Amino acid sequence: MAVDDIAIEVPAPRTPSVGPETRPDAARLEAVEVSAWFGDTQVLDDVSLSVPPASVTALIGPSGCGKSTFLRILNRMHESVLGAKLAGEVLLDGDDIYAPGHRLTDVRRQIGMVFQKPNPFPAMSIADNVAAGLALTSTKVSKADRADLVESNLIRAGLWDEVKDRLTRPGAALSGGQQQRLCIARALAVQPKVLLMDEPCSALDPTSTRRIEDTIEELRSQVTIVIVTHNMQQAARVSEQAAFFLAEQGTPGAIVESGPTESLFDNPRDPRTADYVHGRFG
Repeated sequence: MAVDDIAIEVPAPRTPSVGPETRPDAARLEAVEVSAWFGDTQVLDDVSLSVPPASVTALIGPSGCGKSTFLRILNRMHESVLGAKLAGEVLLDGDDIYAPGHRLTDVRRQIGMVFQKPNPFPAMSIADNVAAGLALTSTKVSKADRADLVESNLIRAGLWDEVKDRLTRPGAALSGGQQQRLCIARALAVQPKVLLMDEPCSALDPTSTRRIEDTIEELRSQVTIVIVTHNMQQAARVSEQAAFFLAEQGTPGAIVESGPTESLFDNPRDPRTADYVHGRFG
């Protein structure tokens, strides 16, 4: 089959659910003219993107185009890198998270992160891993409330039925896919408004990937999700919005186009987007 014949099957556009299960405080996230540097090397140039609340937005593009850097900017992880610099604004419901006076711990509580490689705390039990964020954010709960929090967030992450009889065992003893869902439960435990996911399925087998995608589907009405993925089929399956990043001939990464996922895949405005989503490069 010729490369030009490759097609990405895009499901019907997703509509954020409404009703009692939809969190009213799921936040709108907006990047305004964001540029970024590592030392003297500019890696992002003038990136603006609006992420609707209670939805899933996929960031796609080839390696080295700045997707993961952009994701880390969205919860102030970029500034922790020595020599990193930033211009522009990141607005959480209209409030700039980089404005003077904003505590980093407050930003991280509202905007959680799930990394490419599962990173449960190896010395902690499954239950303690879920509750670990409470200590980091100085949140105090009763013993009974802690148990409820552990159970409810393992349910939200699609892991409860698999681990409910071994909550005191080490989290690091779980399979890779289970560890990733444990990390999702840990991120959810502090009730973030936004959840960032940096290629959460790249190291997982197909079955674990499907379970993570099912978890994303369950969470979409409860929290705003931004996911970086190299898997075009996954982007089509899980997201309502998508943004295509590209860095050409040594230039910094930038967004070529963004919009509804179905339109981006079926009717892209830019030929570079069409070439990428149909597998002609990247």
